[in-house]
Amino acid sequence: MQKFKITIEEMVSETFEVLADNDDQAISIAIEKHKSGEFVLEPGNLVAKQMFVESEGRMPIDWFEF
Repeated sequence: MQKFKITIEEMVSETFEVLADNDDQAISIAIEKHKSGEFVLEPGNLVAKQMFVESEGRMPIDWFEF
């Protein structure tokens, strides 16, 4: 048997609304709300998931969606 390292990556999304005077201000507000924990993606909408497989002595398998 071989030991494999499996990396799973998921992308989730959720839409939030902010009131702002312009795009830059909206982005700043969203970043601050995310950092403070006010904008949390839970559970969020699963947009994509992919996997990466590697093992010692073998070429890694490229990322693939599953």
